[in-house]
Amino acid sequence: MRIKEAIEQSIDVKNKILSNNNLIQLIEQVANVCYESLQNGGKILFCGNGGSAADAQHLAAELSGRFYFDREPLNAEALHVNTSFLTAVANDYSFDEVFSRMVKAKGKKGDVLFGFSTSGNSENIINAFKTAKELEMITIGLTGESGGKLKGLADYLFNVPSSDTPRIQESHILIGHIICELVESRMFKKAEG
Repeated sequence: MRIKEAIEQSIDVKNKILSNNNLIQLIEQVANVCYESLQNGGKILFCGNGGSAADAQHLAAELSGRFYFDREPLNAEALHVNTSFLTAVANDYSFDEVFSRMVKAKGKKGDVLFGFSTSGNSENIINAFKTAKELEMITIGLTGESGGKLKGLADYLFNVPSSDTPRIQESHILIGHIICELVESRMFKKAEG
């Protein structure tokens, strides 16, 4: 039955993540990087296309809104939520430039940029990472198994052990939720109790 098969495939990918100590440690490292950036007055930016854009926006909202408990908002934003900007830049320049121009406008040294691309080859994400590097931002890539071109540009890379787009995206949101939880609990230790 396809329903059970899809669920089993999702569980299988997550079990591969669970048994990969490097990926587990990377989640902790990235949560620490985000915490340090926020503590130092930085911000966390997110970008992605399609379903990955939805994931990027979802995680930005977890940080800027609330997650497990009521607390002050954190400086986090998805770069694609201003549709006037997005369509103007895509029209006047190129869709490949939509995220890099926003990174240039909003990013500064020490800020964090998350880029979601299941293939790791989305040109607008790649260009955003190149701009972020020029600004001395910290880049975090969430991709599928190969890592694609982002593999060489990301300071930290979560290359989910799968080549199946839905299974990769399900794991991206799991990893992102864990990072949000860790960041929130460190930023607001007193409120957590």
